[in-house]
Amino acid sequence: MEKVLVIGSSNRDLIVTVDDFPRPGETITGNSFLQMMGGKGGNQAIAAKRAGTDVLFISCIGEDENGMAIKQNYQSEGLDVSYMMLSEDKPTGVALITVDRNGENNIVIIAGANEDLLPENLTTLEETIKKSDIVLMQLEIPVLTNLEIGRKARDNNKKVVLNAAPAKAIPQELLELVDILIVNETEAETISGINVRKDPEEAIRHLLEKGAEQVILTLGENGLLYGTKTKEIVHLPAYKVKPVDSTAAGDTFCGALAAALSRKMEWEEALRFSMAAAAISVTKMGAQPSIPDRHQVEAFISKNSLIENS
Repeated sequence: MEKVLVIGSSNRDLIVTVDDFPRPGETITGNSFLQMMGGKGGNQAIAAKRAGTDVLFISCIGEDENGMAIKQNYQSEGLDVSYMMLSEDKPTGVALITVDRNGENNIVIIAGANEDLLPENLTTLEETIKKSDIVLMQLEIPVLTNLEIGRKARDNNKKVVLNAAPAKAIPQELLELVDILIVNETEAETISGINVRKDPEEAIRHLLEKGAEQVILTLGENGLLYGTKTKEIVHLPAYKVKPVDSTAAGDTFCGALAAALSRKMEWEEALRFSMAAAAISVTKMGAQPSIPDRHQVEAFISKNSLIENS
């Protein structure tokens, strides 16, 4: 089994549940308040570990109570955090999350120590990349860092997976370094400039032309589309579940996919495994508490089928 290297953000999530999102200028009464561990990097690292692979995780936290709690949590999950960084002057990142009655969310991120995950601070980057076979990264850390990771991973013949989230424009050089690009509709539209709801396949073709070897476009309850430079674009429908909180569904998918590939699963089997993991995650509150383990995913798959959304 190969090892997955995840490089990305760590946050403390502050979660409020409401019936409906407030309108601008409106004050409403919430239903509950929770504090949990989060951050796209941390979520994806834990998702990969629970899905059955060894994970080396690099992130940057503050020298504060949140940071120490987050690091302890990673260690309890079995992640290798021996290369974890500490910011000298920035607090641990925070995410403010509002979840409505339908399980949809709004998220505001304060990057904090994640901003210090810079190339010049990653003195052991090449060493850690050599220890791994799949490199998974996101966009809650500086783009310059992702570029450096991508270059070193390509130089060392490692597979690069980029979850281009949160949505922002990224340089073409980064796309050219990516083996598997994972985007949702908003992210795909931001990068490609194409109206994804109108023509999702054209957006995928554009991203492939920009350099990515494979593109996965996640569509929520409508499943996903994936394409490569040499094959037709394929649609996979979603598993039907009742959503409670969609926070970290995308992260769960990404981490589970990296784990499935590290375990040498066939491509479409790996996609279905990852979709099942994401489906389970939306049925529970919070980011990391909602991420299932490998046995839960396998049990879910044995009892459920992919269903076209009617």
